[in-house]
Amino acid sequence: MAALWILSCLAFVSAAYGCGVPAIPPVITGYSRIVNGEAAVPHSWPWQVSLQDSAGFHFCGGSLISEWWVVTAAHCNVMAYHRVVLGEHDRSSNAEPLQTMKIAKVFKHLRYNPLTINNDITLIKLASPAQLNAQVSPVCVAEHNDNFPGGMKCVTTGWGLTQHNAPNTPAVLQQASLPLLTNDECKRHWGSKITDVMICAGASGASSCMGDSGGPLVCEKDNAWTLVGIVSWGSGKCNTATPAVYARVSALRYWMDGIIAAN
Repeated sequence: MAALWILSCLAFVSAAYGCGVPAIPPVITGYSRIVNGEAAVPHSWPWQVSLQDSAGFHFCGGSLISEWWVVTAAHCNVMAYHRVVLGEHDRSSNAEPLQTMKIAKVFKHLRYNPLTINNDITLIKLASPAQLNAQVSPVCVAEHNDNFPGGMKCVTTGWGLTQHNAPNTPAVLQQASLPLLTNDECKRHWGSKITDVMICAGASGASSCMGDSGGPLVCEKDNAWTLVGIVSWGSGKCNTATPAVYARVSALRYWMDGIIAAN
């Protein structure tokens, strides 16, 4: 019953606020990379969040999935005293209508393994609901039985490094279009490190990099952007010939529904 309740809740959010349909449409010019990325159209990825410490330092990304909930990576080690910033595009600007949210609870997957980086997912419950508007709205969440095939073009976003040895992360939100890989294809790069709760994308001259962790990998399904992956791990030098690895949201959906329904 709880799972049915949360499914109906997420369906309500979808109907009322159009999950996965930005009020400001993104413009994607094809293969680039966050290392080799391009600046996103401001607020065209309205579910993108910046996780920051008390000094305002951005350490990870995340995705708004409803008024109350954000999903990120377990390896980001989010604490209750951290801040969730919504509606950000240019981190160097003071002119944006940001929502800086306090955290009520952090739910790291109990089977997260920092050695294998398996089950790399954390849910964050906000202390107060996000105000949904043109700059802030949720992404749709992949269903347990969704299949996103190898070769499908998807998009990842974040404020991560644009070169692995860059001194600073970019001020403006970056985006990159990446093809998905099948897990068999990904294992040719990463071998037995790849598990069923991971999905790979890239190896096409584009890659996620440090600082993008926890952020979204989204694919279009039924004309809406759907959260398919959570930026997890990859090449230490953000090698664009090597696929980046993401937590596979469809494989973690039951866990997400259970946490949200119980809290």
